[in-house]
Amino acid sequence: MSTTSENVTGRPRSTGKEKTYKKTTSSALKGAIQLGIGYTVGNLTSKPDRDVLMQDFYVVESVFLPSEGSNLTPAHHYPDFRFKTYAPLAFRYFRDLFGIKPDDYLYSLVNEPLIELVNPGASGSLFYLTSDDEFIIKTVQHKEAKFLQRLLPGYYMNLNQNPRTLLPKFYGLYCIQSGGINIRLVVMNNVLPRSVKMHYKYDLKGSTYKRRASRKEREKACPTYKDLDFQDMHNGLYFDAETYNNLMKTLQRDCRVLESFKIMDYSLLLGVHVLDQSHRDLGDSGQAGGDGRRPVGQRVLYSTAMESIQGDGRAAEALTTDDTMGGIPARTHKDEKLFIFLGIIDILQSYRFIKKLEHSWKALVYDGDSVSVHRPGFYASRFLKFMSTQVFRKTQCKLGGGTGKQCVTWCMHNAAGFLKELAPVWRWLGKPGKGFGDPINIKNTNHVM
Repeated sequence: MSTTSENVTGRPRSTGKEKTYKKTTSSALKGAIQLGIGYTVGNLTSKPDRDVLMQDFYVVESVFLPSEGSNLTPAHHYPDFRFKTYAPLAFRYFRDLFGIKPDDYLYSLVNEPLIELVNPGASGSLFYLTSDDEFIIKTVQHKEAKFLQRLLPGYYMNLNQNPRTLLPKFYGLYCIQSGGINIRLVVMNNVLPRSVKMHYKYDLKGSTYKRRASRKEREKACPTYKDLDFQDMHNGLYFDAETYNNLMKTLQRDCRVLESFKIMDYSLLLGVHVLDQSHRDLGDSGQAGGDGRRPVGQRVLYSTAMESIQGDGRAAEALTTDDTMGGIPARTHKDEKLFIFLGIIDILQSYRFIKKLEHSWKALVYDGDSVSVHRPGFYASRFLKFMSTQVFRKTQCKLGGGTGKQCVTWCMHNAAGFLKELAPVWRWLGKPGKGFGDPINIKNTNHVM
């Protein structure tokens, strides 16, 4: 296995043995994460429940964990480190809001080995997935951690008003200090369940500037494609009217929230599972480097794609099963059956001075409206337009109405069965005295679906 050491930007790079990040081996980092979270969450259970106050968002708790152990901490075989927990009471409230019990949180993060994921992005972050498929742990830069801290009061208000959201669900913010190095971590929801094979995976921004997967990325077993790739490979994803409206309502509301926080450069992470191939692919965990075991169904509230979009929740509950893992039913323009998994990611980018400069010089060389870095209002509008017109589309077909390929396909697939079911009714209606006479004038008969 190739490994990484770290360059001056904090980005992992290959050295030949074990992967390292900021001069810390992956095994030591995972061990410190589990020890630190195990101690802090366990210690938090002794604190009584109460309302979250404004000062709670700015509290930082710290504990030193020496390798030989102490009266409060266990011994371990990793280098000495200090573990910091940001806004512990506020994040406890967030976990409670999503029905995450302390014992379940500890079991997911501490009791089973963490699975390291391959990061296709340019951030250089490390990603770890819990064995039960519930949580992602991501390393973040100092500026991203500071931005999340400033975001917490508004994030708290938004979740209170709208727990059904495609925005990232943050469950904890931590920092490991060892040897003069700080490694900051955030715990989030997992968008793409590894027990469901993702036949296509996209990182979409609604931008066209350099928005095509590289040759190296395309050679991977499960590549992450981009906006131009989606337009080349798909003619949109089709949903029934109710699902489409709920999905777009959720995206519009989430984008308004991001714009109000002056956030831009976020993406929609989109996973597509082709149902026709499910018999041989369902349960395959190769894409995420899993161990082949099928995780139990997700327990966290509003964690699946179907639960996250706006609606009364009854449809989500009916469709969230072990086989679908909460995917949203959809079809291609060729009427292939799909399950869609999605979430907004990378929201810790604010439109500050550096981003303004980046957009300014790119706009001089390229079309300013096509580059990904843009002012938040324009970014949100372009993002929503791309999603509502290029990616997600509403199925218009109804028997006796509607036009286009979807209607033709629906009629071809369903006409035979529909006529067979109506045959006894037609025979009855064709009898003398039943009002239609013989033969039946089908053209003048209105069928309501």
